[in-house]
Amino acid sequence: MAADTTALTPETHAHAGADAHGSGGIGNPVLGMLLFITSEVMFFAGLFAAYFSIRAAYTENGVHTWPPSEFANILNPFQFQTESGALNVILPATILLVISSFTCQYAVWAIQKDNRTTFLRNMAVTVVLGITFLLLQAYDYTVLFHEGLSMGSTTFGTTYFTLTGFHGAHVFGGVLMLSVVLYRGMAGQFSAKHHDMVEATSLYWHFVDVVWILLFSILYLL
Repeated sequence: MAADTTALTPETHAHAGADAHGSGGIGNPVLGMLLFITSEVMFFAGLFAAYFSIRAAYTENGVHTWPPSEFANILNPFQFQTESGALNVILPATILLVISSFTCQYAVWAIQKDNRTTFLRNMAVTVVLGITFLLLQAYDYTVLFHEGLSMGSTTFGTTYFTLTGFHGAHVFGGVLMLSVVLYRGMAGQFSAKHHDMVEATSLYWHFVDVVWILLFSILYLL
């Protein structure tokens, strides 16, 4: 009877749960994030579908062209200065966001090995890079407004700011999640056995990064 009582103690149950996770089970935070990302994939798929539909129907003086000729130069990511002399920061912002995905993954690998110092360092760098991307995007918006591109500048302006704006909102949400993970990590709440929240947040950040790569390719290169 005593043996049965010991087997049902909370400590034993928690230890068994930790062992189950370590044996390859998927935690609830990770599963929940995967389901959330699935819904977000469908959301962005709808936006992309609308973009391509508008792009296919757009004509300028009876000729199909995209983007509109008046905005073609300012959206060249390899032209680092606009005609008015403002900096074009979209390419550097893209590079920083891609790098942040690597630092985020390095943080995950570090906490899986119980290396908390490396975990915190990489997570902090990821947060800084995410904030920097948002600041660069805000600056890019001010440049585009100055150049005459706005939400009301033909259907191109509407779709451009809708796609990049929603993505920026997701980056902001990701930075908040990363900041919470960093705070909890500094409080010592994560370890090699308990880091589901870190993995879930990294999955979301990788998703945000992949979406931006698609946006960058579609809006600036194609």
